[in-house]
Amino acid sequence: MTILVTGAAGFIGYHVSRVLLDRGERVVGVDDLNDYYDVTLKEARLRQLQERDAFVFERLDIADRQAMEALSDRHPDVTRVIHLAAQAGVRYSLTNPYAYTHANVEGHLCVMEFCRRLEVLEHLVYASSSSVYGTNIKLPFSVEDRTDTPISLYAATKKSMELMSHCYAHLYQLPQTGLRFFTVYGPWGRPDMALFIFTKKILVGEPIPVFNNGDMYRDFTYIDDIVAGVVSCLDNPPNDTGEEAPARVYNIGNHSTQSLMSYIGELEKALGKKAEIDLLPMQPGDVRETYADIEATTRDFGFEPKTDIAVGVPNFIAWYRDFYGV
Repeated sequence: MTILVTGAAGFIGYHVSRVLLDRGERVVGVDDLNDYYDVTLKEARLRQLQERDAFVFERLDIADRQAMEALSDRHPDVTRVIHLAAQAGVRYSLTNPYAYTHANVEGHLCVMEFCRRLEVLEHLVYASSSSVYGTNIKLPFSVEDRTDTPISLYAATKKSMELMSHCYAHLYQLPQTGLRFFTVYGPWGRPDMALFIFTKKILVGEPIPVFNNGDMYRDFTYIDDIVAGVVSCLDNPPNDTGEEAPARVYNIGNHSTQSLMSYIGELEKALGKKAEIDLLPMQPGDVRETYADIEATTRDFGFEPKTDIAVGVPNFIAWYRDFYGV
């Protein structure tokens, strides 16, 4: 089976591609290697994937229509697509909004058009985000909750992707599943995320920025659990009954909300060093708490997260020390 993975040099895309290769799939990895964060980290992930015979790399921008059309001509045997390429980050959307409509809206449209050109598409799985819940105060967040009041452009583009997918599933019977990720962390993570930022600053003795004066809670989800959920979902496409569009949306989180301060505490233990904390007000577009209801995700494709932050954080630190020689 040939599976296309967009964002293959990214954090989640790299791990998903490895698992697919390990189980004997042929993987076509797509990435534009943009400079939103350190390109050398993306290149290091990519080198590991390119050591595998069943991995083919295509460097291109998913929002480039002509490039995506040519891609479908080169790889007509693709039957499943995992679409993880996106412009990530809530705060960056405040300073570079056009990057989000380009990558997340136009890019998602081009991916769906790519899927339409395939002879057989069994399933398109794409990354949404817990950010779509906005200022929802009902916990845990359920996919039945309203998500029409986003508080960041990033969230708005992710919600747009869900709506676009439902439309294409209805019009063209393209089976699609959106996964709302909740604060993914672990080895090979993104440098713009809290764990990476905190680790780097603590090691050099700089204060770490802690927003909302530390009164923050997140459903921290370890990368191995996320990947297991993505792959299991891929293997279980929605049924096309003819009565409704073959489109679904699920939460994919740890089903456990943890305080940011306890997360920092695990980081301090793993590093053997206390953090100097700079308490700051809430940032625009941010939310105080996230918490995933995963009942449907567990019921429909057996998703069962297993990794606590007491295990996941030290695993990240071990990778960080090894990769950066700290």
